[in-house]
Formats: sequence, structure tokens, C-alpha cells
Amino acid sequence: MSERNTFIRSLHDVGLAAWFGGSLMGAVGLNGAARDEGGTETARDRISSSGWAKWTPVNAAAIGAHLFGGGGLLAVNAHRVAAQEGVAASTVAKTAVTAAALAATAYARVLGKKVELASSTDPGDAEKAQKHPIDVHKARRQLAYAQWAVPALTGCLVVLNALHGEQQRPDEQLPGMWQRARSATHFVS
Repeated sequence: MSERNTFIRSLHDVGLAAWFGGSLMGAVGLNGAARDEGGTETARDRISSSGWAKWTPVNAAAIGAHLFGGGGLLAVNAHRVAAQEGVAASTVAKTAVTAAALAATAYARVLGKKVELASSTDPGDAEKAQKHPIDVHKARRQLAYAQWAVPALTGCLVVLNALHGEQQRPDEQLPGMWQRARSATHFVS
């Protein structure tokens, strides 16, 4: 029961750490600095959009590493998910929260691109913005919520990851599997 899966666990954990930490730093530090230094709303949007755009490829790599590592961990721990009481429920919860974090991240990026386009000084972007007008105030407000939803959701994933770590301890595995087996026999009789 003590197989080592250091590589896939590292991908999973480092990817989640970067996703959580980067989104929290962006919401607090980058957006805060843009507010302090931007002057006008448009200037603040440009500063913030520039920073988020630079973070996007790193964030995508972090999310990819987390998902790849998570899939690998699920594959090597499938027997525990099936046999140990509580592991399937926490895995389902973790999957649902991951999906919500992915959706919030994607939505924040779409809104961020809209705000970026509306605040751009590039003449080509101004032309695009005229073709696809948006309510910038509404987009800013929704973006602020989405940017805070990402660290909240990924923070939940950190907590669920800690729960999975506790469930993997040897003194948790055997009683959990025994309890699952006992509850399965009650349904049969």
C-alpha cells in the first residue's frame, strides 16, 4: 500500500499551488497595484490586463500539470476510491470543485479579454471593440467576482487535497476499506 507516485503527485500539487497562488496574487497584488498606480479606470484596466495576459500561459501550464497529475493519481488510487469508505465522496467533491474552478478561470479570462480590448490603445483593438461593443462597467464588476472565485475554489481544492492525504494514511485505509465492505454486505442481506 505504500507505492510511490512522486512525479504525478508533484505535478498535481505544484500545478494546484501555482493556480491558487497566482490567482490570489493577481486578485490582491496585481489588481491592487493597478488601482494604486493606474489613475483612470482605463489605465487601471490596461495595467491589470497586461499582467493577467502575461500570467495566462503560466496559469494554463499549471492547470494542465494539475489535471494531468490528478488523472494519474486517480488511476493509481482507483482501488482506494472503490474500496475505502469516504474516498469516492471526497473524489466526487474534488472533481466538482475542479470543474467549477476551471469554469471560473475560463470565465475570468473571457471577461478579462473584453476589458483588455475595451481599454487598449491599439487602433486595431479599437476597431474590434466597436464591432463587438460591451458594457465595460458590467464586465469589470463580473471580472472582479470571477477573479476572486478562482482562489476561493482552488483553496477548497487545497483543503480537499489535504483530506485525500489523510485518507491515504495506512491507519485510515484498512478501517475505511473494512467499513466499506461491511456496509456493502448490509445491502446484500
